[in-house]
Amino acid sequence: MIEYRPGPRALGNATIMNANNGDYIHGTDPAEQSRLSLLNELMNDKSLRAMALGGGEKILDVGCGLGQFALSMARSVAPDGRVVGIDRDNTQLSEARRGARKVLEAIDIEYRQGDALDLTIRQDEWGTFDIVHSRFLLEHLPAPQAAVDAMVRAARPGGRIILEDDDHDVLRLWPEPEGVYNVWRAYIESYKKLGNDPYVGRRLVSLLHAAGAEPTRNSWNFFGSCAGNETFRGFVENFAGVVKGARDTILASATLESSAFDSAMKAFDDWGRRPDAALWYCTFWAEGRRPL
Repeated sequence: MIEYRPGPRALGNATIMNANNGDYIHGTDPAEQSRLSLLNELMNDKSLRAMALGGGEKILDVGCGLGQFALSMARSVAPDGRVVGIDRDNTQLSEARRGARKVLEAIDIEYRQGDALDLTIRQDEWGTFDIVHSRFLLEHLPAPQAAVDAMVRAARPGGRIILEDDDHDVLRLWPEPEGVYNVWRAYIESYKKLGNDPYVGRRLVSLLHAAGAEPTRNSWNFFGSCAGNETFRGFVENFAGVVKGARDTILASATLESSAFDSAMKAFDDWGRRPDAALWYCTFWAEGRRPL
């Protein structure tokens, strides 16, 4: 049986970010939820292996989204561990709770509504978590340092803070589909105009250090594939979903014509059927400890 608890009422007034202080570029419509679900399938096992959980840990997952990775962590630390997932978006939290109810194992997981820039947890929870984790969160925040500061304070002395995030400069496609890099650069610029940081991955260690944590590790998880590999279609669909889902934002914030966007994405779709196509990308990983 799953032990599932609704979040405390005190979190009902947590601050929700809007376009004036940063925004999530992709939105939360059904197509985006489907893309995020696919993304979890492609990434969760790698992230779990990198975390090297021992079992029994108490984990805070900040920006948990659909909750699939929080659920994977909860299974890994069961039966004695616990996971608290926090996200600002009630649509995603509803899906996360629905997924948690389907689990038959005895796991302890709780999803709460809240915001990374105003991390509201109970007073008695500060400084108690063995691991505080975020993934694909900091790139969407106008003040990632404030979020990491709070994450370090939430960890117990000696506890681990794990940051996984993007640096969009590392994307490589070969053979290069005509016009796609122009679209990708426009996509990066749209992040900046929303007040977010598309290059935050390279800053993760510095963010930990500035928050008072002791950096202990930096690495990255390969996020790519090539034609002929069973994962390739998933990566192609994820890339297409990322860019096409942000089409309106890209066109509104960049000097790119809609015809150029559509032509480039047609070239990408054709590229995805090539027998020699290859995509290279990685997610950046940084880990630190809260000093004793």
